[in-house]
Amino acid sequence: MFRWKFGKYEEIEAHPEALPEGVDTEEYAIATYFISLPPTLDIWDTARAIAIEQSTGTWVPVPEETPEVRKKHVAKVVGVFEAPFPEVLAPTDVKERNYIIQIAFPIVNFGQQIPMMLSTVAGNVMCWERIKILDIRFPKKYVEGFKGPKFGIEGIRKLLGVRDRPLTNNMIKPCTGFTPQVGARLAYEAALGGIDMIKDDELLGNPTFNPIKERVPKYMESIEKADEEKGEKTLYTVNVTDRASKVLENAEKAIELGANAIMINFLTAGISVLRELAEDPSINVPILAHMDFSGTMYVSPYSGLSSNLILGKLPRLAGADIVVYPAPYGKAPFMQERYIKVAHDLVFPFYHLKRTFPMPSGGITPAMIPQIVKDLGYDIVIGTGGAIHAHPMGATSGGKAFRQAVEAVMRGIPIKEMAKEHEELRVALETLR
Repeated sequence: MFRWKFGKYEEIEAHPEALPEGVDTEEYAIATYFISLPPTLDIWDTARAIAIEQSTGTWVPVPEETPEVRKKHVAKVVGVFEAPFPEVLAPTDVKERNYIIQIAFPIVNFGQQIPMMLSTVAGNVMCWERIKILDIRFPKKYVEGFKGPKFGIEGIRKLLGVRDRPLTNNMIKPCTGFTPQVGARLAYEAALGGIDMIKDDELLGNPTFNPIKERVPKYMESIEKADEEKGEKTLYTVNVTDRASKVLENAEKAIELGANAIMINFLTAGISVLRELAEDPSINVPILAHMDFSGTMYVSPYSGLSSNLILGKLPRLAGADIVVYPAPYGKAPFMQERYIKVAHDLVFPFYHLKRTFPMPSGGITPAMIPQIVKDLGYDIVIGTGGAIHAHPMGATSGGKAFRQAVEAVMRGIPIKEMAKEHEELRVALETLR
């Protein structure tokens, strides 16, 4: 028997607290939180309250929260760690104390899906000012309910016939406001320069001035022409983002019109919408997931979800073949350690799930490629927009400059040395800073 805070005797199995070794890790997802509290609040009371609030109970005991219900469904606090950790006396001269807590949630409470899982581990408690989810450890039993990426890194490499170098992706610029004819011309020029993928900008969905039904045939015709001339294959990721009921329709229409890849702003459309696309048999092309809106969830150091969760583990779980996320070298404010951790969550072993291509993006120029490869390796897609279309010699030369920089890295040649023999790269290094 065990006495808990309300003065009522409960069996230990029904208590909202356990040793890590006391829970079956195949039956529980373990969420790790950062939490900051004033010294007047007891961390154990707080952690237990979170576990109860996000599983069986509320702020006051209710009659039907029986020991039997709690045994099966209550979440359990399995770790509380203060940083710095006081072993003898608690600090008395601080205004707040910082903790890492771990709570194990029974997966039976939410099943093999993402919306109710996030409602459980985040839910109401994320309304507090200083609590952030750092990671979620998913059991194999939970992940087995997901198919993950259809293609992943290996599948996309096979489609393109490119085995052992970084891939390149160009976002058509300007972001929006142009006609299908203009976009098709820009796609042709970039593809002809050796770019492996052409991507709609996240701001170009299915507008009246450049609709999918007109855009896809024109872009694919231009890209196929470029492919014939350069002797390589190019993917075109069509942005199918829309309200949930329209996304699959947009994707199927794009594929019917010849699209060989699609993209979705997965956080504004919904993570489960991404999953629906990835697991639908009719969607037989790679899916690129775009990062927009993610900053609202990860930027604060004291609230939200960690960037590696929202940009790494979760879109991979939902089935993204490529994930676009900020690079710290260009215009995006992103910590390098977090940037590398996101890539790890996309490519490190994750049960049966295929590896997802990390696609660093945001103000990237050819000069940055050696550092990108040093940080992330060769299994990446390098995203670039303005550095292609703003090249003084044109977008085709912009594409060539990127491929020349990639070739230099693969051959172990400093890019400045490579630039001496390639005008496109030399001009890029001199003008795109």
